[in-house]
Amino acid sequence: MMMQMLAAGGLDPLTDNIRIADEDNPGGYFELERVKQLETDKAWLEEAKGRAVKLISALLKHLPQTYSYKVIFMRRAMQEILKSQRQMLIRRGEPTDNVPDEKMAAMFEKHLAQVESWLAAQPNIDTIYISYNEVMKDPGPNSERINQFLGGSLNARAMAEVADRALYRQRQ
Repeated sequence: MMMQMLAAGGLDPLTDNIRIADEDNPGGYFELERVKQLETDKAWLEEAKGRAVKLISALLKHLPQTYSYKVIFMRRAMQEILKSQRQMLIRRGEPTDNVPDEKMAAMFEKHLAQVESWLAAQPNIDTIYISYNEVMKDPGPNSERINQFLGGSLNARAMAEVADRALYRQRQ
C-alpha cells in the first residue's frame, strides 16, 4: 500500500514488475527483485536516487553509508501480520503450523527492536514510523506527515485516496 501511495503522490517507484498483482495483494507489489541481493549487489542504488524502493527491514543494515536515505517504516498490529502471513501460506498450499504464533511474534518483535535501534544510530538515515492501522482508519493525516517528511512536494490527497479499506482484510 505504501508504494502505491507514494506513486500516487508523484514519487517514481523503482520496480521491475516481475511480481504481479494477485489475491494477496490486488494492487500489486511494486518490488525490485535485485533488492533481495542488497548484501552483494549495490549497483542498482545509483538508479534508485530520488525514487521509492520497497525494502524489507532485514535488509536495511546492508544499505551503504555512502548514500543518504529516507525510510518510511511501516508498522502493523502483530496479530494482523500473523493472520495475513497465515492466509498467504494457506493460499499457496504451504504449512501454517511450523512456528507457533506466540514464538513468531516474539521473534519478530525482537527483530523490530533491533532494527529500530540500529536505524536510530545511523547518521545517513532519516526514519518516519507509520502505522498501517492508523492509515487505514484515517489516511489523510498520515499522508500529509509522509509528504512533509519527503520534502512537501507530493500530492498528499492522492496518496490518501489509495488507502483502500476494502483490502483491510486481517483486522484485529
